[in-house]
Amino acid sequence: MNGNQPIQGGDGPMPPTIQHTVVFRLAHAPGSTEEAAFLADAVRILTGIPRVQDFTVNRQVSSKSPLAWQFSMVFADRSAYAEYDAHPDHAAFVSERWLSEVAAFQEYDYEAY
Repeated sequence: MNGNQPIQGGDGPMPPTIQHTVVFRLAHAPGSTEEAAFLADAVRILTGIPRVQDFTVNRQVSSKSPLAWQFSMVFADRSAYAEYDAHPDHAAFVSERWLSEVAAFQEYDYEAY
């Protein structure tokens, strides 16, 4: 199987999607109003950006990682991901909230195999 080829689905080839995931630890105390506000604002702002699909917020359940939160979203293709990354609302969220409120993070971007 070649990773650059679309996967055959029941209705024919499926285009390669992009899954964008960030795992992170906030500077705010767990359970704080600041933590809740950050998460709520992230959902509101990031899901309002065109072409974002299947946005989820997940909480870490393992003690193996200090990164307590995960945002995950799917894009139909690389073009959709590039549009999201360059969108002014995304840039503003990163500069106004992410950089000052996130203490540590890892970003993972995968294309469907």
